[in-house]
Amino acid sequence: MNADTQRVTRTGARSLPARLAVPVGVLAAVAAAFAYVGAVDPNEPGHYPPCPLLRLTGVFCPGCGGLRSAHALVGGDLPAALQANALAVAGFAVLAVLWTVWVVRAVRGRPPRLDLSPARMWALGTLTLVFTLVRNLPFGGWLHP
Repeated sequence: MNADTQRVTRTGARSLPARLAVPVGVLAAVAAAFAYVGAVDPNEPGHYPPCPLLRLTGVFCPGCGGLRSAHALVGGDLPAALQANALAVAGFAVLAVLWTVWVVRAVRGRPPRLDLSPARMWALGTLTLVFTLVRNLPFGGWLHP
């Protein structure tokens, strides 16, 4: 068998490059998306479609301001990113930590594992709901994008 087509060693374990291929591919895709949003300013009208919920109802969804937040992060402006969408900034940080754990597990030859119990899923849903409600109430104006 050709060494280029063989991805499994004699012991049955996948090689390190094979284990890192998917996490590195995901990183490349996310980096490309952030680079695009960093280059194409979402604050300029006409570059991205408006949020349909905001356009139809005037209600900010949990994702409203997410592109502006990503644009500000690419530019190194954390306060502006938090102002645009604090939940998105927290989500970006959590995803970066999860990606790092994924890479460490891949290097060690362990499978990726994400254990989201029903309690954690409810907590995430509740956090998102509270964020959405507060940003749409009069006293939550500091959370408007």
